[in-house]
Amino acid sequence: MSPVDLSNSVENCKIFVLDTNVLMHDPSALFRFHEHHIYLPMTVLEELDNAKVGVSEVARNVRQTNRFIDELLNVNKSRIIDQGLELSLFMIAEGPVQCGGRLFFQTRAHENNLPESLPGNKNDNSILNTILAIKIEHPDNEVVLISKDINLRIKASILGIKAEDYANDKVVDDLDLLFSGSKKLDDNFWEEQEKKIKSWQADGLSFYEVENLNGDDWYPNQFVYLGEDFEAIVREKSDSKFTLEVCHSYYHNRHSVWGITALNREQNFALNLLMDTDIDFVTLSGNAGTGKTLLALAAGLTQTLDQGLYKEIIMTRVTIPIGEDIGFLPGSEEEKMTPWMGALMDNMEVLTGNEQHDSWEQEATSDLLRNRIKIRSLNYMRGRTFLNKYIIIDEAQNLTSKQLKTLITRSGNGTKIICLGNLKQIDTPYLTETTSGLTYVVDRFKNWEHSGHVTLMNVERSRLADYASEML
Repeated sequence: MSPVDLSNSVENCKIFVLDTNVLMHDPSALFRFHEHHIYLPMTVLEELDNAKVGVSEVARNVRQTNRFIDELLNVNKSRIIDQGLELSLFMIAEGPVQCGGRLFFQTRAHENNLPESLPGNKNDNSILNTILAIKIEHPDNEVVLISKDINLRIKASILGIKAEDYANDKVVDDLDLLFSGSKKLDDNFWEEQEKKIKSWQADGLSFYEVENLNGDDWYPNQFVYLGEDFEAIVREKSDSKFTLEVCHSYYHNRHSVWGITALNREQNFALNLLMDTDIDFVTLSGNAGTGKTLLALAAGLTQTLDQGLYKEIIMTRVTIPIGEDIGFLPGSEEEKMTPWMGALMDNMEVLTGNEQHDSWEQEATSDLLRNRIKIRSLNYMRGRTFLNKYIIIDEAQNLTSKQLKTLITRSGNGTKIICLGNLKQIDTPYLTETTSGLTYVVDRFKNWEHSGHVTLMNVERSRLADYASEML
């Protein structure tokens, strides 16, 4: 019997062979291919077995994959393995599985059946040999390798095997399509709105009600601007009208936040979101040097120490080294995280040095601030609940969508979460700009009235950093 029995199956369906890294990345990938079949080589099962131990996200995903397969075997007890397991009989957390394909396993070796098989005992070569055998045994079905390993996809293409990246977790097709958080109005905006616009003031704030003339798809808390004279935020929207609130101006010292003023339009937008008590979730993206961490810390200190809105500031980030790992770090959780918090320390120096104090006063201020800013590791966030906290998640571009979901769902009443990241500096294996957790939350939260996003554009570190970011 053929290792894949396609009798009584959907005509001309494809056979998708999943690489191990796909299941390590997303266990529900087993159910994401609609009416098509899934095939798992024995090498993939062995690699899953080797990676199941540990507390990492990968190990948890592997164990979830194993549980899915085990439950599929249980609900398909009456079927012969070679006939495939019916995926439509299964349910996952998101609801009933909407797919009509089957899950097949490799039940015997293939290399002896091939005219020429790849040499050696590398796992990748074993997977490719298996795919070559399936193509020979089932010439009427298209066989596709799904892998997040670029090198394996290259080798497959050289052998004439169709290979694709796993795209189900892709939030947008292109990063240019991602919600930026702000929009420039047309130059003739006021002329078009002249007879329809309404304006009023309330609680010292200015509001405008404008018509949705061109079917614009504006989102809650999105910023709109025209030149340097008009900056507003979308507060309410309907099918035909938008309510705009004129932004607070943080450009001048008398409106500074912990001594920090906005140096450009996007920084002013960011401070409007960070200082708004009605917004619970803020995402800031942008290149290094655009001021993401500094703005988030300044707003957090003002609202924690001056206004008393939050009990403390919690800062965390994923620990991925740029160079060689320095190995085990002794000490408490906070002491272990300290080497990863260079951005925090750098910005603390800026924030404590804004006012003219002698060294003793600056040292006392620094100690006070450190007592209200807690450094925490992502590894110990699961199961916790944070009440009345101001949480900063730095380097969020290196987190998966599931990791960010785990963190954000830890928030209790009175907690505000700020996600910071640069989508051009992703260091996590198998994550890209379009599959990053930061991209995911920006897209998923854009319609929520208690969230906001800004993409910071201008580097404000120095003329050297500005030139380097443009030319290098």
